[in-house]
Amino acid sequence: MSIEFTSTVDAEIDDVFEWFSRPGALHRLLPPWQPMSAISEAESLADGQAVLGLPGGLRWTAQHRADDYRPPHAFVDERITDGVRGLPTAFAGSWRHEHEFVDDGIGRTRVIDRVHTAVPAKLLRPTFEYRHRQIADDLAAHARARAAGSTPSVIAVTGASGLVGSALCAFLSTGGHRVIRLVRRPAQTSDERTWDPADPSSGLFDGVDAVIHLAGESIAGRFTGSHRAAIVDSRIEPTRRLAALAAASPEVRVFVSASAIGFYGAHRPDELLDESSARGEGFLAGVVDEWEAAARTASVGGTRSVQIRTGIVQSPQGGVLRLQRRLFETGLGGRLGDGRQWLSWIDIDDLIDVYLRAIVDESLDGPVNAVGPEPVTGSDFAAILGRVVHRPAILPVPAFGPRLLLGKQGADELALADQRIGSRVLAEADHRFRFDTLEDSLRHQLGR
Repeated sequence: MSIEFTSTVDAEIDDVFEWFSRPGALHRLLPPWQPMSAISEAESLADGQAVLGLPGGLRWTAQHRADDYRPPHAFVDERITDGVRGLPTAFAGSWRHEHEFVDDGIGRTRVIDRVHTAVPAKLLRPTFEYRHRQIADDLAAHARARAAGSTPSVIAVTGASGLVGSALCAFLSTGGHRVIRLVRRPAQTSDERTWDPADPSSGLFDGVDAVIHLAGESIAGRFTGSHRAAIVDSRIEPTRRLAALAAASPEVRVFVSASAIGFYGAHRPDELLDESSARGEGFLAGVVDEWEAAARTASVGGTRSVQIRTGIVQSPQGGVLRLQRRLFETGLGGRLGDGRQWLSWIDIDDLIDVYLRAIVDESLDGPVNAVGPEPVTGSDFAAILGRVVHRPAILPVPAFGPRLLLGKQGADELALADQRIGSRVLAEADHRFRFDTLEDSLRHQLGR
């Protein structure tokens, strides 16, 4: 039994093959709804091994076959049993995955996945639909960046192991950039550097062209005194120190810092907000204001400083969607509160495109709203998610539910926030989104 899936991408065959050969490709190809992770990638498509982590500590090992390696036209991997943790995967039967690339001329390449396995083709088709869209969209994003003058750069990233950071690092490295992960433990590879948030070393940014600062305590949780203090302490001073270091580093040309749409305050239902809108009220608005001011320290030395005000990120691997998906799939989903509140969302892959744009586009300076083109209400979100997972969305969650879990302040500023936000900056820059609607985003991210 076998499955074959074919699509055509607008890229030269050499560029497509090279994309597969770079670090991060395996991460970019793994469907986020599946319970697996990339433990290690193959160092070579000719004869390397890739290892995937499965639930229960199990491992799936893919061995690349040298005899079938024909760059830039083909490479092959087969599942092998490597150690005790790989034994249970043998019950799935044999697995041979043939990757073929055909030059279709005029900058187009046909990508063919052919898998010989006992697994029914119906079960595998969503995976390959996801993979082929990821390949096409990532290659297109990198091509647009090159057309705008982007060249391979050295990019330092804090928060590299988080939901956004792990996706962003994989995306950047498949685009030919060298990513240096700033970690708080002792560095273990040449692509890691130890970073002390309280006292970053003076040579931290040696040889670095751009800095992306994502690290910070999660805002999710009850807004107790200790939690609020952790949110503040993990953001303001560490960001100020990094930005000052970037300003003093002659090689760093841009400092891109994470921020949040919490800047606008939790409840502004009658306004369409953009980057020119005034700061709102509340704890998070104050934190974001100070956070961005700390990031702008980089501009004192002439370094461009961009603050990415991020909307509600859509990924089944984290955030709100990870929680709500489980409820909806069991038929227990519904709107939060009265459902009239606006939700300004962004697909995780659109978010990483915005970060790349911030690095490449020298016209971007200051705050940028990273939100999808069409915000939705809470009722719309519930209806769309229910439709995508083929479940009813008829069990509303009263406002007191989130308040029991998060406390009144946490619920009001997070779960029940009402913010209708657009991005004037990205619109004026003619930025291209992968997903214009929430439904398109959810269908891609959930394999539906």
